[in-house]
Amino acid sequence: MTENTGNTQNTGSTGSTEGASDRYEVIVVGGGAAGLSAALVLGRARRRTLVVDAGEPRNAPSGHMQGYLTRDGMPPAEFLAAGREEIARYGVELLRDRVVDAVRDGDFAVTLASGRTLRARRLVVTTGLKDELPDVEGVAERFGRDVLHCPYCHGWEVRDRAFGVLAASPLSVHQALMVSQWSDDVTFFPHTVAEGDLSDDDLRRLATAGVKVVPGEVAGLVAEDDRLTGVRLVDGTVHAREVLFVSPRPVPQTGLLERLGAELHDTPFGSYPVVDATGLTSVPGVWAAGNAVGFAEQVVHAASGGYRAAATINGELLMSDLDSAVGV
Repeated sequence: MTENTGNTQNTGSTGSTEGASDRYEVIVVGGGAAGLSAALVLGRARRRTLVVDAGEPRNAPSGHMQGYLTRDGMPPAEFLAAGREEIARYGVELLRDRVVDAVRDGDFAVTLASGRTLRARRLVVTTGLKDELPDVEGVAERFGRDVLHCPYCHGWEVRDRAFGVLAASPLSVHQALMVSQWSDDVTFFPHTVAEGDLSDDDLRRLATAGVKVVPGEVAGLVAEDDRLTGVRLVDGTVHAREVLFVSPRPVPQTGLLERLGAELHDTPFGSYPVVDATGLTSVPGVWAAGNAVGFAEQVVHAASGGYRAAATINGELLMSDLDSAVGV
């Protein structure tokens, strides 16, 4: 259950920016769990807030999200729809558009793909990330159904079936070991990872966990009646499997943060902005939350991060205005 950038629309129920001032106290970039959560807190704090959403949710392929208390099993689209309805109650505006640039010149000038330029005192960037799937026939078509990536998101739903794990790197051994908690029938396909790249500890742990290792490059998946039935190697052999776990390459959507001059740090899962405990980046006035700050942010984490950022922003704006009023 991962965070996403939402799939919002500018409808009558969410308010329209037509004819309104283009100045906001806060602009939230991205309308997923992190962005909507931040907008909810800011709206309740009576801050004039706009959410700009490009409508590209990371978890769109998933039919459900799990592990979010009281929302376990809820379809992501329903979750977002409920969030949009909630923020609308507090006057938060939503706009279906894409932020293509932002510069700081006192406040922030935010340029949209539609050509509009908006202004804001503070920004919350929740642009998330994209998953680049392994280039194996059938993976993209079945992703989110019986080709999965997160055992915490989907392990319970596919428990006790015949699992396969398609390696993208030696780190995929960890994924194979993790999913063995949900099935006693796990096959690890090293794929293009050379046998010599697997350590003795890797092989020992796989054996101890009962994970079978099948060498050879994977050519594609086999499906019957719209369900996965096997994994086909380049030598033509087919290994019966009902579920395949893969490791997509995460591509953080940090372009806007980079243009603003935010400091990034490298991780095994991409480069993400350096943030403090509230999500504040190295750029004063710019916060980030959700998958925009890390690969492992689930929806529940993203919502929490958005809340934290928004509460901090509201307090900062309040103190800034008070200090300005008394000439501090």
